[in-house]
Amino acid sequence: AVPRTRILATGGASHNKKILQVLSDVFNAPVYTIDTANSACLGSAYRAIHGLAAETNVSLADVVKLAPEPRLAVTPTAGAEEV
Repeated sequence: AVPRTRILATGGASHNKKILQVLSDVFNAPVYTIDTANSACLGSAYRAIHGLAAETNVSLADVVKLAPEPRLAVTPTAGAEEV
């Protein structure tokens, strides 16, 4: 089974629940945040590590295994997909 879509929000706006709720409602998906300083840089850092390890056939999933676990911030408002 394919996992449901989820959104990972980072940066300053990720602290604003109203913005996260709009994202969740528009995309009809739960929004998660990571409680890490400079979390917006994490994606590029993990891709860089993955690129450096490319010769060893390490998957990106293996590279991010030790990443901080995202925390559920908001879920879609019931009926929002109708709008």
